[in-house]
Amino acid sequence: MLSTKNYLQRLEINQIINLAEFIVLENYKHHTKETIPNSYTKDIDAIYYEELNYFNNAQIFVSKDLLGTINGAIRVLQWNFKDTLPLQKIFGIHPLMAVKKDRVNNIFHIGRFAINKSVGDINLFKRLMVCAIRPVCEHEDNVAFAECDSKLLRVLRLLGIKATIIGKPIHYLGSETIPVSLSYDGLINFYNKNKSLVTVETHNVNTKKLHKSLVFNNLKTNYPLV
Repeated sequence: MLSTKNYLQRLEINQIINLAEFIVLENYKHHTKETIPNSYTKDIDAIYYEELNYFNNAQIFVSKDLLGTINGAIRVLQWNFKDTLPLQKIFGIHPLMAVKKDRVNNIFHIGRFAINKSVGDINLFKRLMVCAIRPVCEHEDNVAFAECDSKLLRVLRLLGIKATIIGKPIHYLGSETIPVSLSYDGLINFYNKNKSLVTVETHNVNTKKLHKSLVFNNLKTNYPLV
């Protein structure tokens, strides 16, 4: 039985493999009725090495139960204008070609968003999103990119997050995946409305200190953002 007590924290580098396994298994469990393919370990390895490469420029937030099991995750990456983002690998879209603004400050990528299929609470969704978009909302000329499935895109829009589709969908990790851009203007209202759901200690994402956490209850849904 899943614990009803959970906490939100920054993920340490030695736990990236746990993140990769959680992301892959949750995507397959949520989107396929068939047995998880034997090749899923290759997907885990691919995500692990990609996130390991991003780690110094990224902030990974996870929700864990009291036993330390991950039941929710999200990652925000500040692009260094050199690394190849998933947007490029999966869709062949270069971030600079997808920016529609005349001016841009920082470019971010938001990904690895999933919540355990067996649990659910819309506030967990909101908390993880607040952590991820906070850096984007620090400057009006910031922009973020993401690849999300069609269900998640509908939920984002219902919650007031304005995501712009920038390419055709493809099938990836068990679901139809769509590339989107997220501007400061499209995020700031959601952020201001929901930032109080996360403690100052947890969503102060500029700090490098780890294990700043928040205890909260009742999780239940799964919306993959790869």
